[in-house]
Amino acid sequence: MQPYGTTIFAEITALATRTGAVNLGQGFPDTDGPASMIEAAVDAIRQGVNQYPPGPGMPALRSAIAAHRSTRYALDYDPDTEVLVTVGATEAIAA
Repeated sequence: MQPYGTTIFAEITALATRTGAVNLGQGFPDTDGPASMIEAAVDAIRQGVNQYPPGPGMPALRSAIAAHRSTRYALDYDPDTEVLVTVGATEAIAA
């Protein structure tokens, strides 16, 4: 089996690191985010929301995304068959 190659995202990240450029291609925040977001994450962990979600995403999140698309863009999607939540662009493209 041949070794896996790198993605363009990995190559650009390495180039940005070598040259000191700001990497806008991936999630590299320079802050920890708002205190309210950190508190919400801590609360979720304390409530046991600390496991991997289902492959297509949490049902409530998929429903919320479909509702947002309907309200904002007048587009109707079935959250069970037409909405997929991914962790990033690479995964979305591969899906």
